[in-house]
This record gives sequence, C-alpha cells and structure tokens, in this order.
Amino acid sequence: QVQLVESGGGLVQAGGSLRLSCAASGRTFDNYAMAWFRQAPGKEREFVAAISRGGGTTYYDASVKGRFTIFRDNAKNTVYLQMNSLKPEDTAVYHCAASRLSMAYRAPTQYDYWGQGTQVTVSS
Repeated sequence: QVQLVESGGGLVQAGGSLRLSCAASGRTFDNYAMAWFRQAPGKEREFVAAISRGGGTTYYDASVKGRFTIFRDNAKNTVYLQMNSLKPEDTAVYHCAASRLSMAYRAPTQYDYWGQGTQVTVSS
C-alpha cells in the first residue's frame, strides 16, 4: 500500500511558477513509476507528466512540454512537478499517481495509487 500526499498548490499570476510535491509513504518508493495528472472543473482527468522508477526517463503531454519538469528524489520518497510560464488553462486540481510498472505513460489505468490532489489556480 502506498499513500500519496500532494502539496505546493496555490494561486499564481500567468507567467509565474509553482513547484508541486508529492510525498509517498512506505519504503518502496523506487519500485514505482510516478506521474502527475490534472483535472479542471467540468473536464476529464488528463495526463501531465510521468517519470520512471529511477528517474532516467520522463514523458510529457505536449501542452506542458518545455514549461513543466518532473523529477524525483527517491531518498526523500518524493516526486516533484516544477511548473514555469503558467497559463490560465493550467488551472486544475493536480494529482500524483504511482504505478508498479518501471515506466508508465498517459493511461490512468496503468496507475495503482492516487493522491487527493492540490489546487493550482492561474489568474490572467
């Protein structure tokens, strides 16, 4: 069992930056690929970024590539999402997710555990 707790969300102006964190419980964090998803009001949950168990492979949705960076610190059982050049359309609840696969991608069904989410609001 893995429990995931996100933090770091908030209100920021367009063009600003935020760093989200997702802390995982347990001693087997590096057995899981990790990802960030987001869900805006009235919309489906959508994939944002993923990272492999060791951190050597990353994958991004085209809408955030070049602006967001996913990285992890396995010693701290934490995965991060650095978000730069934020846009109002990035406004959503951001969830982290853990997969038993060595690397997972955009399909939510690949993920076994989910956090409750943290709100990100970008004002224009």
